[in-house]
Amino acid sequence: VQLQASGGGLVQPGGSLRLSCAASESIFSINVMSWYRQAPGKQRELVAAITSGGLTNYADSVKGRGTISKDNAKNTVYLEMISLKPEDTAVYYCCAVIYGRSPYWGQGTLVTVSS
Repeated sequence: VQLQASGGGLVQPGGSLRLSCAASESIFSINVMSWYRQAPGKQRELVAAITSGGLTNYADSVKGRGTISKDNAKNTVYLEMISLKPEDTAVYYCCAVIYGRSPYWGQGTLVTVSS
């Protein structure tokens, strides 16, 4: 599975954005699709995840500000974030997990929250 993340850029504090992760094949059978992020000098952390059945999970730092969703017809997973803060600045990666296989990672998209 190849993943292509897009939608990053420079956003002012308090702003919003939507990241997209397009998969090279059907995501219908992918068990979990996730968004991770890695800020400079920090470890990669989970931001949000969605299962094949549509169950979602969020990091405490983005609860109430982030929404993960997917469009099976478009083989795409989205991450919408509002009320962005400077501490949301990071490279955001999408990840696909099929049980029994190693995770698949996209190339990352940079989000910079700054005035």
